[in-house]
Amino acid sequence: MENSCLLSWIIFTPLLFAFLVMILPKSMEHLFRKIALVQTLVSALIATYLYSRFDGGVAGAQLTHLVPWLPEWGINYLVSIDGISLPLVMLTAFVGPVAILGTWPDLSHGAQLKKEKFFVMCIMALQTGMYGTFLSADLFLFYFFWEVVLIPMFFMIGIWGGKDRIYATVKFFLYTMVGSLLMLVAIFWLIKTSAEGNGTPSAAYETLSGLSFAFDGSSFGAALTSPQSLLFLAFALAFVIKVPMVPFHTWLPDAHVQAPTVGSVFLAAVLLKMGTYGLMRIAIPFFPQAAHYFSSVFIALGVIGIIYGAFCALAQTDFKKLVAYSSVSHMGYIVVGLFSFQKIAIAGSLYQMINHGISAGGLFMVVGFLYERLHTRNLEDFGGLAKVVPLMAIGFMIMTLSSVALPGSNGFVGEFPILLGAFQVHPFFVLFAGTGVILGAVYALKAYQMVMLGPKTRTDLEHLHDLNCREIIAMGVLTVFVFGIGFFPKTFFWKSDAALDVYSNTLIQKVGTYATK
Repeated sequence: MENSCLLSWIIFTPLLFAFLVMILPKSMEHLFRKIALVQTLVSALIATYLYSRFDGGVAGAQLTHLVPWLPEWGINYLVSIDGISLPLVMLTAFVGPVAILGTWPDLSHGAQLKKEKFFVMCIMALQTGMYGTFLSADLFLFYFFWEVVLIPMFFMIGIWGGKDRIYATVKFFLYTMVGSLLMLVAIFWLIKTSAEGNGTPSAAYETLSGLSFAFDGSSFGAALTSPQSLLFLAFALAFVIKVPMVPFHTWLPDAHVQAPTVGSVFLAAVLLKMGTYGLMRIAIPFFPQAAHYFSSVFIALGVIGIIYGAFCALAQTDFKKLVAYSSVSHMGYIVVGLFSFQKIAIAGSLYQMINHGISAGGLFMVVGFLYERLHTRNLEDFGGLAKVVPLMAIGFMIMTLSSVALPGSNGFVGEFPILLGAFQVHPFFVLFAGTGVILGAVYALKAYQMVMLGPKTRTDLEHLHDLNCREIIAMGVLTVFVFGIGFFPKTFFWKSDAALDVYSNTLIQKVGTYATK
């Protein structure tokens, strides 16, 4: 087994910088965000080197790093990367500097951030948790990093959030912890089973994914009480809460509205993908028969989320809440694709995780740009801004086109394969999901019209400044990805092809149905 430290470097580099910030005196607080930017750039460079080292022709785990942790319990520090986790690691790496640049307080206008040292440390700890979640190859280590992410986000919303931040923080914490407790019980069940079957306990993905659990699909009651179903549902609930999938979504709009802009960017771009990644990496492949049996339920809930989220977004006057509900809608497509058990739809789901992270992150930054300048998120307070801030209008339009999945944008690369693949097995559901595409265009273009077009609704726009240099760079990077992925998707995703092929073929073989042509 190759024992490379490269993945550990990308996981713990943010934490090392967090310790550096911690030991610096308060008199150097003007450097804290600069250090945060340097950290994200260093992480992006390490990720770029990692991408160059990754062999796209190999479907299995690469660059494995193993350090014994609790070997008597079968728990180790075990990290690795494959074609499924690679795009999510790259997303995390490039969202970091974009989020820092795009949400930097404009100090020349007197903006100050309370407890800035702790704020920057939270951003760094958050990145360590996200990297660790995507790179873990040990289930208990996955759970550890999954919980690590909760802590800095809890503080970011609770300390630097809006006026209702306490309510939003408690709601976010309770929802997440309920799912986490169920997942922890299921993890110990798996480790115990591995000890009984193999003689020694193990929490390694490779070992646990090979375990066999009884499943009886002769009736709904028998299926529901089968050991495999109980384990699947325990993991699935934890993951769909994080996605979030209707009806477990109510924490998200509150968290987004109350969170500082940088928190919203990370939450939408990366944290939500931890839920869909968990479904793809653990819940579905570990328990394929149960996942296949209940797939119609999850697809139906995904479609409901697509339509419900779109209608809720359409009804909003708070710009930030509109984007939050649009995330509920767009994440529904990923759930539909994963549970279709079709190669093209599964690939589309992975692509959509990345593409939604780009578009949603960009839209939340636009919300932040406007709030920083006008101190409002009410769509009715805007209007006619395109002539005043043309660069912002262009950036907003590009992110809108990505969100509505216009052909040639990255959004189309994800949504179209999902709908195409799912239509082969669930045409009825996909017809309803297709209405979400139309509704998505309606609410997104309506928001653009209310903000950038039409008559001016304010008289205090003379001194409104357009995007500055850092904001142009942040939006420019996202724009490159929007059109780069849109026109050249294989350039970005070809290293995932081998892993996706093996993943899909293995699933199809295990469930014994839905052979993909």
